[in-house]
Amino acid sequence: MELQEITPGLWRWTAPHPDWVADADPDSPDGWDRDVGCVLLATEDATILIDPLVADEAGAWEPLDDVVRARGRPVVVLTTIAFHDRSRDAVLARYDGAVLGEPDAPPAGVEAIPLPDAGETMFWLPGPRALVPGDRLLGDSDGGVRPSPESWTGYMPRPLAAAELRALLTPLLDLPVERVLVSHGDPVLRDGRAALARALEGA
Repeated sequence: MELQEITPGLWRWTAPHPDWVADADPDSPDGWDRDVGCVLLATEDATILIDPLVADEAGAWEPLDDVVRARGRPVVVLTTIAFHDRSRDAVLARYDGAVLGEPDAPPAGVEAIPLPDAGETMFWLPGPRALVPGDRLLGDSDGGVRPSPESWTGYMPRPLAAAELRALLTPLLDLPVERVLVSHGDPVLRDGRAALARALEGA
């Protein structure tokens, strides 16, 4: 595993998801890439991991161990969506960390953006101006982002039509987003608000 430093104090890494389905239709609920994205944010008070996944292979933990050990701050795990529990329990056990769910106030340096009608909580990192979504924004094939397909909300009591999801996401345009660190697909590392605006046209 390699931590990619996005900006000082902010890293992203990817890991192969054990439930990945090869050759799935991109618009089906299984239509995501094998490697999924995870985020590490270093703040004054905590080392924050968002949707962490660590591969079951030798040495995979070492980059995280190095950061956690060097910082000596409490470890906090944030989860965007129920499906992204991933390595949460293993992280908590390894680092004696704390987990915060949607009802809890996130640590300083992080703002929660609950989207209950979309079954997700996104996280806004105002320092690096980074938005961390779960499943409702995906990387596209052109260096931008796109809302998740309708099939991705089919499990919800009231699945969302494409226009409804775009309307729920439109308030994100009020944020000065520079980066969108998606879980699925490639992240947007500059001009994030413009990428969001393109994705939400017609909302």
